[in-house]
Amino acid sequence: MTATSPRLKHEVKDLALAPLGRQRIEWAGREMPVLKQIRDRFEKEKPFAGIKISACCHVTTETAHLAIALKAGGADAILIASNPLSTQDDVAASLVVDYGIPVFAIKGEDEATYTRHVQIALDHRPNIIVDDGCDVVATLIQQRPHQIADLIGTTEETTTGIVRLQAMLKDGVLTFPAMNVNDADTKHFFDNRYGTGQSTLDGIIRATNVLLAGKTVVVAGYGWCGKGTAQRASGMGASVIVTEIDPVKGIEAVMDGFRVMPMAQAAALGDIFITVTGNKHVIRSEHFDVMKDGAMVCNSGHFDIEIDLKSLASKASEVKDVRPFTQEYKLKSGKSVVVLGEGRLINLAAAEGHPSAVMDMSFANQAMGAEFLVKNKGKLAAGIHSIPADVDKEIARLKLQAMGITVDTLTQDQINYSNSWTSGT
Repeated sequence: MTATSPRLKHEVKDLALAPLGRQRIEWAGREMPVLKQIRDRFEKEKPFAGIKISACCHVTTETAHLAIALKAGGADAILIASNPLSTQDDVAASLVVDYGIPVFAIKGEDEATYTRHVQIALDHRPNIIVDDGCDVVATLIQQRPHQIADLIGTTEETTTGIVRLQAMLKDGVLTFPAMNVNDADTKHFFDNRYGTGQSTLDGIIRATNVLLAGKTVVVAGYGWCGKGTAQRASGMGASVIVTEIDPVKGIEAVMDGFRVMPMAQAAALGDIFITVTGNKHVIRSEHFDVMKDGAMVCNSGHFDIEIDLKSLASKASEVKDVRPFTQEYKLKSGKSVVVLGEGRLINLAAAEGHPSAVMDMSFANQAMGAEFLVKNKGKLAAGIHSIPADVDKEIARLKLQAMGITVDTLTQDQINYSNSWTSGT
């Protein structure tokens, strides 16, 4: 049952879930020391005093710590879900009850509810948008251009969202600063590779209890998410095939030990298919036609359009739930194709998303990206901006410090050598 306050301060599944949510939020915090240090500083300095923030993120235990940090910094912040199946209902309840943060997110919410929540995020009249997939920003530009004057800027942490921002910039509609959190080294090298790699397989295993060893796993896309997924599937004994459109990434996949071929060829060979491209219909009608009986398909890209489920449904004589987050499409040809997580992010639909330790750095980038926008209000040009290198390195330094690890520093002699073009012998 949905719990909604009279003043619409929240919309979550059940506030009674809050005690479990708080317990899980506190557990996640054990492995998020960087964000804790940032939160402690925010609490003293209040960089977001008087600032309204609308965050559209996966509502998980890790996201909870980002929301708590923003509030500690003085922000008037609200949180909505960035994906209908990624909300952890106990976490949403705890953020409302224990931390006083308005949350509008229910696991399994329909498209109409999701769209309404995006409107609620904009009703907040945000000065900063913390986005995950760029839906709030896109809706702002398309439907509420008069509110752009309120906006200091946005932060975006997904590959999909950055692609959308680049398209907005090309079309001349991105008229405010956007921080490219996704391409920070302490984000994509770790979150995309280690986080997606582990959590994607976690979601597949929870949904199916299938043994990966001995299976042929087809990974569509060899960006950082694809690299991590392929490496971890291989490490669990799977034979991995990679499909790519970029010849350089194709060579890299080959030299990393994987077979590379077009999806049209891989479709007949795979037992499990994982899409991580950020594009649409990577697996489509002609691929379903040649798949093995019982082949499993899932997506770990942001939106649920990477697998053409409409064409699959048109080929099916029956669709039935066989396990939680597992649907079997019985095809008219007599074969079946199994879809995991309704084609949405399998690591969040069927599991808990990325481990806390890796999200510690990702959300540190989000928090400091938002702070950078506020500190530089009116100074940044419209367009897409990288996280400053010194901020990126500081996050890495804090992470190493929390792990009890130190690195070398250059001596003055080495610094002089590096800065001199006449040196060389």
